Amino acid sequence: MKIILLKDEKKLGKKGDLIEASDGYARNYILPQKIGVEATPKAINDLKLQKANESKIAAEQLAAAKELAEKLDKISVITHIKAGENGKAFGSVSSKEIAEACKAQHGLEIDKKKIVLPEPLKAFGSFDVSIKLHPEVTGKLKVKVEEE
Repeated sequence: MKIILLKDEKKLGKKGDLIEASDGYARNYILPQKIGVEATPKAINDLKLQKANESKIAAEQLAAAKELAEKLDKISVITHIKAGENGKAFGSVSSKEIAEACKAQHGLEIDKKKIVLPEPLKAFGSFDVSIKLHPEVTGKLKVKVEEE
């Protein structure tokens, strides 16, 4: 019996895969557990339409991420931290502060979890910060840390 999987199943395959299963296994396990549905011509056609829509959405998300990466390459964000004795930085700039400054200064909403900082910025100056916008797209943002 041909089955279209509705869920990822370790021994059978991934969601959306068309598999061949014995009739008893399909009727007694796969269908009652709602792991898959019988592969009728209508179900196969619906699966093809769903995969086409998913690929179209993925392409749109990739294009939007590339566009945002180009914007980020052209802008810089200014953040402030307090200075201690002898002009030494007192405190640090975190990814949350960078995201807030980007929203306030340029109106761009960036998730703080997407900002890649190996460690918080603890010195004055200009830094290039990577932002993971998409699994295939990484943008660079210039962050200037100034004395408050």
